[in-house]
Amino acid sequence: MAFKTLVLSVTICIFTSFSYSQSYKSLKKGYWKAYLQLDLHTRLPFVFQVKGSTKNPVFIIHNAEERIQLSNLQVIGDSIQVDFPNFHSFLRFKVKDKHKIAGSWTNLNKGNDYKIPFNASLAPEFEPCKDIKPTNLTGKWKTAFSPGTADEELAIGVFKSEGNGSALSGTFLTETGDYRFLSGESCDKFMYLSCFDGSHAFYFFATFENDSLKGYFHSGKHYQTKWSAVKDESFVLRNPDSVTYLVKKDPFSFKLKDLEGKEFVYPNAQYQDKVTIIQIMGTWCPNCLDETYFLKEMYAKYHASGLEVISVGYETPASFDEQVKKIKLLQSRMGLDFKFLVGGQANKALASEHFSMLNQVVSYPTAIFINKQGEVVKIHTGFNGPGTGEIYTNFKQETEEFIRSLLK
Repeated sequence: MAFKTLVLSVTICIFTSFSYSQSYKSLKKGYWKAYLQLDLHTRLPFVFQVKGSTKNPVFIIHNAEERIQLSNLQVIGDSIQVDFPNFHSFLRFKVKDKHKIAGSWTNLNKGNDYKIPFNASLAPEFEPCKDIKPTNLTGKWKTAFSPGTADEELAIGVFKSEGNGSALSGTFLTETGDYRFLSGESCDKFMYLSCFDGSHAFYFFATFENDSLKGYFHSGKHYQTKWSAVKDESFVLRNPDSVTYLVKKDPFSFKLKDLEGKEFVYPNAQYQDKVTIIQIMGTWCPNCLDETYFLKEMYAKYHASGLEVISVGYETPASFDEQVKKIKLLQSRMGLDFKFLVGGQANKALASEHFSMLNQVVSYPTAIFINKQGEVVKIHTGFNGPGTGEIYTNFKQETEEFIRSLLK
């Protein structure tokens, strides 16, 4: 389907009944073409589908291969609001007529005033790059963000041209994680990729000249920078197991509060002779959620054999109670059975203070692998998740084999 070339994919299922406004009943079923207005000249495109019955409406948006289910639909005056399940953000819009809606995306993790306008129109199916020659960008691209500046960061662009060559998908890998599921188009001398998952609104645009890509990257309305890339199948980043490392020979230990506010000290008798993974994370962080799904899978398979997982949440709210609420919500939604602790507010300096035996905590997430003897045997910085395709598949296989070797 041509719509898979656009950016966002979210599934919104409503399981509660409420009094619907007449304007909502007039919302037409079908595909809608929408845009987040990042600034005066930059729009992030996405597509959603309206289907289902009036009493049980379903909004479906695709973010490449990802499917996100939104819930808690509310009618607020003449507006409709739907919440992102894992992130403190929501879409609120008004139905202008049967073919148009308009509203905003609010990201409360960045403050109550962080809003980005969006609008949408009922659209027929269309063929991207119609009557324009597509550009095949499939392959591995050596990428620089903020090139030539003190803030330059290297990355790897992994792209795949599909269909007639104009549909584009892929992601960027960095030393602290990936940009998750991106999709867009590559037509003649330009390309774009984008992603909107409720936490991030990423938009990459570039022109293609002399075998190079040069353009701009926007993250929401608060950040933009230049980026460039050249095709390079041999380029590699530092091994994510080498970025964070121990700087003290003292036994690995820390002290934090659990979700009931009680002091938790590691190591303790419960974790003696156990293989333990300490996850430094935040519920607001999409890469952390990707890693959490992986840890949930490993815990289910190997807990009976002696695997333990301790997740330390660094959250956006200021109060302990609100931080706990965020973590418990994630536990409930994902059905997580392993231990959770509260690190405090989302601050890498604070995390580095708590885990002072490390050179520094450079990324959420960071996973610390501890063997049965209580020794740190590996520290994995960041997380390249399912959006990276084969890279993620290989990581899962290698890490599972490593866990099994520790459990012997």
